[in-house]
Amino acid sequence: MSMQTLAKTESSLDIFEKLESEVRSYCRGFPTLFAKARGYTLWDAEGTAYLDFFAGAGALNYGHNHPALKERLVRYIMDDGVTHSLDMATEAKRRLLATFDEVVLRPRKLDYKIMFPGPTGTNAVEAALKLARKVKGRQTILSFTNGFHGMTLGSLAVTGNGFKRGGAGVPLTNAVSMPFDDYFGDATDTAAYIERLLEDGGSGMEMPAAVIVETVQGEGGLNAASFGWLKRIEAICRKFDMLLIVDDIQVGCGRTGTFFSFEPAGIRPDIVTLSKSIGGYGLPLALTLLKPELDVWSPGEHNGTFRGNNLAFVTAEAALREYWSDGALEAETIRKSERIRTFLTDMIEKYPALQGAHRGRGFIQGIACGAAELAGDVCKEAFARGVIMETSGPSDEVFKLLPPLIIDDEGLADGFARIEAAIAAAVAKRKGSERE
Repeated sequence: MSMQTLAKTESSLDIFEKLESEVRSYCRGFPTLFAKARGYTLWDAEGTAYLDFFAGAGALNYGHNHPALKERLVRYIMDDGVTHSLDMATEAKRRLLATFDEVVLRPRKLDYKIMFPGPTGTNAVEAALKLARKVKGRQTILSFTNGFHGMTLGSLAVTGNGFKRGGAGVPLTNAVSMPFDDYFGDATDTAAYIERLLEDGGSGMEMPAAVIVETVQGEGGLNAASFGWLKRIEAICRKFDMLLIVDDIQVGCGRTGTFFSFEPAGIRPDIVTLSKSIGGYGLPLALTLLKPELDVWSPGEHNGTFRGNNLAFVTAEAALREYWSDGALEAETIRKSERIRTFLTDMIEKYPALQGAHRGRGFIQGIACGAAELAGDVCKEAFARGVIMETSGPSDEVFKLLPPLIIDDEGLADGFARIEAAIAAAVAKRKGSERE
């Protein structure tokens, strides 16, 4: 970037510094003014192109401005389709419900009622927690170390990150945190640890109403639970009459290959939360799926003004038709996931200074760096080379690859080359500073 272009960029960002709250985050890591996006590419106001290995934190599994989804959305708007409807019956909602049942639920032999709790992931989680407590008549929710479930108070109570929790300003209660799979290393079976606490009347643990878990901890460091561990957690829920809630907000909708991330584990959650890419186009939408026998809500007992985002209903239905009516996307995602894994394991071997460990699965993989702040340095160097990617983990120790599922092999190869250059630069700078 030339000095003249850099000066223009800084000037164009002045208004954000002047008027927007200090809470803003991503614009600090990606300091340019974005103007256009298509597929897996973003362009800033100066026309510089960036490969998107961030995908709206997982909200853009089908990329930016997908032409088929855009066409459906524009047609719906031009035909004066309903935009906002609370929870009234609309044609757009009818089509989404019918398609979700036909394309997602029935092929997987899943029987869920579909709740529209509000437009964001934390709305889906809050509804799930409230419902679990209502059904079981208990207050406590069992969550896991390094889990992340949202920024509202109920969701924060079951979130592990101390920095996020600290922003609450009040005690976060009615939740208990347990060690996630492999939290203590291979030598400790954390499922057995949890089971022992639950069965021992002297442990001091109140019986939870539910367990909430991510199969891959997207914000907590890309920790991927083994399928065996997930099956153990499900068995513990059944043994102690607790509900099993799977938070599939970031790693669902095909991010790990299958539509739901829990499918390969062979488990059947009682409640599932979805958001991010369920809207298809990046429009706000969240769903809370619940087994029919759990649907004990009274009308209006949980609601939200924007739970009727019909524009998102339209693009969600179009995305399901476009990508989940057959197994093509799933097969391609699984194939390309192996390319991502191979690239990352090669980087760990080639650059030992990373002190790297592979994390994640599917299209949410990364490298945990043993050297402090190195993951952040890699992301900065990647941005300088035209790749948007972010860190993960309690100490931002993981740099993660989160490209849209529709990225082609050429785009992956281009991204890999730039990321390797970023790794090499970050490692070289680190070595240079250590010699000084």
